[in-house]
Amino acid sequence: MPVAVGPYGQSQPNCFDRVKMGFMMGFAVGMAAGAMFGTFSCLRIGMRGRELMGGVGKTMLQSGGTFGTFMAIGMGIRC
Repeated sequence: MPVAVGPYGQSQPNCFDRVKMGFMMGFAVGMAAGAMFGTFSCLRIGMRGRELMGGVGKTMLQSGGTFGTFMAIGMGIRC
């Protein structure tokens, strides 16, 4: 079966590439949301300095990983 070629000569990404792209986009959005929510929640409970950076970083990684996973699953379902 021939490979589908786009209008400028490039081929379409395969399913694994789409899932990777979905994870990376979701991870970036989750990191941004985690930065905002993590900063507010850590400041609310009184964290400062190194403790604040660790708490915000942990929240960013958790929300980035969670949202990235769900975006990757969604992209996998689409293809």
